Amino acid sequence: MRKVEHIGIAVKSLTDSVPLFEKLLNTPCYKTEAVESEKVTTAFFQTGETKIELVESSSPDGVIAKFIEKKGEGLHHIAFDVADIYAEMKRLQSEGFTLLNETPKKGADNKLVCFLHPKGTNGVLIELCQEQP
Repeated sequence: MRKVEHIGIAVKSLTDSVPLFEKLLNTPCYKTEAVESEKVTTAFFQTGETKIELVESSSPDGVIAKFIEKKGEGLHHIAFDVADIYAEMKRLQSEGFTLLNETPKKGADNKLVCFLHPKGTNGVLIELCQEQP
């Protein structure tokens, strides 16, 4: 793992949350993107080396909608940039971590992604990210 790639925050409404984070971070949202496979819409901000991803459910039965219903809006995941997602998945699996997907899938911001089950990471959802060529 090379660095924190981004911090994901679950929100009920991008319409309400994007202006709030633009004021908070003093920077504009540089990208919004629908990820239909995950039933989410995302909004990205960058301040220095740090990226923040706001994640809104695009479906009432999506994982983000369920997360917010259970825990409320807030920190959803921490994503780490990796050089080789396949090798990192294999390494982590051999170390006893539970992967939520067996193969990387297409995520937002031109990334291949894989999530680790939070039961094995002290309750924190971890995302592995690799930039797609």
